[in-house]
Amino acid sequence: MTTYKLLINGALVDGEAALEVLNPATGQVIASVQRASKAQAEQAIAAAKAAQPAWAATSIEERRAKLRQLADAIDARTDEIARTMTQEQGKPLTDAIGEIGYASLFARYFADMEIPVETVQDDEAYHIEVHYKPLGVVAGITPWNFPFLIPTYKLAPAVLLGNAFILKPAPTTPLVATILGEIASTIFPAGIVSVLVDDNDLGPLLSSHPDIAKISFTGSTATGKRILEASANTLKRLTLELGGNDAAIVLDDADIERTARGIAASAFGNAGQVCVAVKRVYVPEALYDTLADALGQEANALPVGDGLEQGTRMGPMQNQAQYAKAKHYLEIAHRDGKVIAGGEVHPGEGLFVQPTIVRDIEDGSPLVEEEQFAPILPLIRYGDNDLDSVIARVNSSEYGLGGSIWSTDIDRAAKVAQRVDSGTVWINHASHFGPHIPFGGAKQSGIGSEFTENGLLEFAQRIVISVAH
Repeated sequence: MTTYKLLINGALVDGEAALEVLNPATGQVIASVQRASKAQAEQAIAAAKAAQPAWAATSIEERRAKLRQLADAIDARTDEIARTMTQEQGKPLTDAIGEIGYASLFARYFADMEIPVETVQDDEAYHIEVHYKPLGVVAGITPWNFPFLIPTYKLAPAVLLGNAFILKPAPTTPLVATILGEIASTIFPAGIVSVLVDDNDLGPLLSSHPDIAKISFTGSTATGKRILEASANTLKRLTLELGGNDAAIVLDDADIERTARGIAASAFGNAGQVCVAVKRVYVPEALYDTLADALGQEANALPVGDGLEQGTRMGPMQNQAQYAKAKHYLEIAHRDGKVIAGGEVHPGEGLFVQPTIVRDIEDGSPLVEEEQFAPILPLIRYGDNDLDSVIARVNSSEYGLGGSIWSTDIDRAAKVAQRVDSGTVWINHASHFGPHIPFGGAKQSGIGSEFTENGLLEFAQRIVISVAH
């Protein structure tokens, strides 16, 4: 039987307590994972601080090689990690396999990146260069919706730059994170990678600790604000990728079939538990009935079930708290609109919610204004000559993570996209991201950037070296 242990100072160790992990498709306990105490967190931080200078002194070639070894080891254990992920997170096995492949891709992408040295002036008076150095110890606090990919794409740039990295995964999906720790323990020097499983009690310690130089967090806006507050006394560097209420704006020339297929894929992927999922759709009067029917057909045709069962395309909500929120939003859907697909939870132990389409609902409903993080999609009607008002309504949200425009006229769609206040705006697709694409939110959807050189340098201290001739 697999044992799921902490990684502290290069050793896989027991915690001072244990945490049971449930399969959200069955409600059954699937494993027990070791849980770190505050004293063990302090040990991990001290070990990371002690080990980091020697790691930073290694060559970039050696650090690249370690990341490539990490990617190779991930690839070699894909089937095992995927099955574990499906059991603890709920997503279909094919999606779990895809997530692991993407994690490996991110590790290789960062392994190939250069740490730039930029010359900004070179003349008779001055030679001035910009260098980038590691910050020290970085903590990654990660969510339960992508429990292997997100830890990997935080770890990779952090250690490439010469930082030590401490991972705190979500307590409802810790198993694959401990496997990542097990793999890392065979590759990186002691103290450079640590994994601390908790019961949502170590975040304040990590966020306020003077020996942690940076927090990279993905999760809710509310939790991001608490991290920001806790980090204030030490003025930590922060990257916060937070909530979103991504709006899809359908223009009056949109291709109905393509639009329905693309919106449904985004809204119901990972049971709607994606920060950049389509969460509200604005549809012109002329297309409203046709698109509503098409989206209803997409929802009704989506096979829902245990992710380990062949043919399943949507699994359960990941945890009881999110399931309760989904049920709350289903009540709102029936109260504030007309449910034309789904609208119910499945009976039994699993945390299943039917893919749901809600029409005849308006701005002001909590289902439209809030981030539901569930497979419940509201369709808001707008007048055929009311596009300016729709853009203003979309932009009135406190969130600004992503959005999408759907049209057969790309030039027209691009002009609308430039008016949307979001970190990313897709045209005729949604939720697409990759290591070569900068990613980050506007407004209360986050601070900082991830991926590409922009994301890499979030893990660095910029140093200007100025020489007078």
